[in-house]
Amino acid sequence: MPRKLSHNRLWAAIDALAGRHGLTASGLAKAAGLDPTTFNKSKRVTAAGRPRWPNTESLARILDATGSSLEDFLVLVADGEVAFTPQRHVPLIGLAQAGRGGFFDDAGFPVGSGWEEVAFPDFKDEHAYALEVSGDSMEPFYRAGDIIVVSPGAEIRRGDRVVVKTAGDEVMAKVLARKTATRIDLQSLNPAYEDRSLKPEEIVWMARIIWASQ
Repeated sequence: MPRKLSHNRLWAAIDALAGRHGLTASGLAKAAGLDPTTFNKSKRVTAAGRPRWPNTESLARILDATGSSLEDFLVLVADGEVAFTPQRHVPLIGLAQAGRGGFFDDAGFPVGSGWEEVAFPDFKDEHAYALEVSGDSMEPFYRAGDIIVVSPGAEIRRGDRVVVKTAGDEVMAKVLARKTATRIDLQSLNPAYEDRSLKPEEIVWMARIIWASQ
């Protein structure tokens, strides 16, 4: 039997779209040029208790901001109702610390001491870890004090937001624009910062940003 479009399914799809691009619902709204509270859970029901539905302009803008098609979004809508998300603690350090030695192995997995812990949704990757954003190089998507969760085991595709560590111990967050056998092109999140083009041997590891707390 065909499943009906429901209020819960539509909002769950918005949350899933945000998560797919390493954002909270608030971060997704900001990325789309909307008021950061547009998708807050408190705004999904009226004061009288009636369901409030997102408008078509908001949906169009988040699809444009994430480079997603309507078909992609409808697949998320069909995925189901909102479910309880169990949490676990993941290692946390500051992004500025990440370039120092001793925090990662050669594959980009967290090791050593000096990590704090923070509670996040229970991701499939048991090696997922969190980085606290500093500076403005990741604006407008992430701001100083935001926490991003990184998965060294996640598949990386063109257009994904990633954290990259170079052979020179530089750690940066970029968008994977293009990857070939000889070059890896990285686009800056903040247009005020230069894009980067590196040889594969200049990159120690690259991991996908899978979630963010904003």
